[in-house]
Amino acid sequence: MNEFGKRGKNANLKDSIGLENLGNVFWNLTPAELVEDTILNGQGVLTDTGALAIETGKFTGRSPKDRFVVCDENTENTVWWGDINIKFSPEKFDALYNRMKSYLIGKDMYVRDAYACADDNHRLNIRVTTEFPWSNMFAYNMFLRPTDEEVQEFDAEWNIVCAPGFLADPEIDGTRQSNFAVINFTKKMIIIGGTGYTGEIKKGIFSVLNYVLPHEKDVLSMHCSANIGKDGDTAVFFGLSGTGKTTLSSDPNRRLIGDDEHGWADGTVFNFEGGCYAKTIDLSAEKEPQIYDAIKFGAILENIGFVDGTSTPDYTDDSITQNTRVSYPIHHIDNIATPSVGTTPKNIFFLTCDAFGVLPPISKLDSGQAMYHFISGYTAKVAGTEAGITEPQTAFSACFGAPFLPLHPTKYAEMLGKKMNENNVKVWLINTGWSGGAYGTGERLSLKYTRAMITSALEGKLDNVEYTKHEIFGLEMPNTCENVPAEILNPKNTWEDKAGYDAKASELADAFVNNFKKFEEHANEEILAAAPKALV
Repeated sequence: MNEFGKRGKNANLKDSIGLENLGNVFWNLTPAELVEDTILNGQGVLTDTGALAIETGKFTGRSPKDRFVVCDENTENTVWWGDINIKFSPEKFDALYNRMKSYLIGKDMYVRDAYACADDNHRLNIRVTTEFPWSNMFAYNMFLRPTDEEVQEFDAEWNIVCAPGFLADPEIDGTRQSNFAVINFTKKMIIIGGTGYTGEIKKGIFSVLNYVLPHEKDVLSMHCSANIGKDGDTAVFFGLSGTGKTTLSSDPNRRLIGDDEHGWADGTVFNFEGGCYAKTIDLSAEKEPQIYDAIKFGAILENIGFVDGTSTPDYTDDSITQNTRVSYPIHHIDNIATPSVGTTPKNIFFLTCDAFGVLPPISKLDSGQAMYHFISGYTAKVAGTEAGITEPQTAFSACFGAPFLPLHPTKYAEMLGKKMNENNVKVWLINTGWSGGAYGTGERLSLKYTRAMITSALEGKLDNVEYTKHEIFGLEMPNTCENVPAEILNPKNTWEDKAGYDAKASELADAFVNNFKKFEEHANEEILAAAPKALV
């Protein structure tokens, strides 16, 4: 077993995670070296932008039903068990990992030392050991990067082992099928096999932080993007994949703190990551110039198509998946906050992609409504973001990130509510979905108008305008907004069939109420009073 690259003086895979008799082991290679190995291995090509293009194989999105958490004395009474956090025994974990180690004997491996959390008070050191060089490059892009001096003294608290070529046997291993991602909080380890989708690496650590920070450090972990204005005002954007979280936080007039995962400690909002993982379907320089310009050498494009006969990416090509992606280190964007830390938020935006065309494009929420909509986490799952999703589906995801919450959603909601009230934060609901009708009839709301509405909220221009209360959802809708046609601000106005709108709005209200039943016993009167009321 030969070892190459920059390795800490105490770094040892055998002693730390039991990997031995490997082929060559490459420690902390540069992006250029990882690109070269990927191309030499026949696993990727360079595009004419300089970015590396790879295909993740059978899985082009997460597979939530194949993500497990080890249930032991540390987690049995703290983890929110069920369809999201699926129990896996310590014995099964050990047996599965032993088979994985046997598979890796003689194989070349790539090791990356990195960390999560830009706030040094909450830093989490991670070692990512991967079968493929491009998986390792993804870890370089997405996590925070220690200096060469820090690598010398690096001590990993958590380990990730990712082997896409290793297939589990459900009858032997107790998995559902051949792919898996298993989190072991006691051994501080994540093992991933049977899938090349890089998002499993990213979301594995996000799940870890969603347990460790709230449960052990009283820090709110959030599935959100964040940016900071010239006057130091921080804005936070909650939303699931496809709602515009990455796009809307990339604002040329504000510095990006991060595009997906943050912690809210006393006085600070800090990025968990060192990079961005953006959707590229229908990407254009006009609509999303910052993301478009970030796709250069060092970026990794996943599952894209090409213009025929060229190495030019075709961002309209969804022949492999609609969930085409790019990862890049955050410094590929010019106007970033350095370090990736902001102040207590002044504005919070809940983003939803409403496939019914019911919710207003922007509305102001009182504290009860804010908590209600945070716990509800309504959006539509957009095609391709998860395995098996081919058409948009309306969905409720608690705290806008239920698949990554090891604790009960009320834990995060209570922490958010406390922080909102203590800091007098303004909360807005933004619909980036449909207007003028439901999906298939109406049209997607213009990104230009959504940006204008958010800008007005950030600049305080909606503080003194008149509002109209939505008759079913009770949301306060501004009657005017700079650079936005007034007629679209009340969604009912955009429907030709007004009775049809009322019926669809009542239908969505019923869906909210039915979804919230599982949280009612934990909710206070203020939150319960914020429920929508369908027309009789």
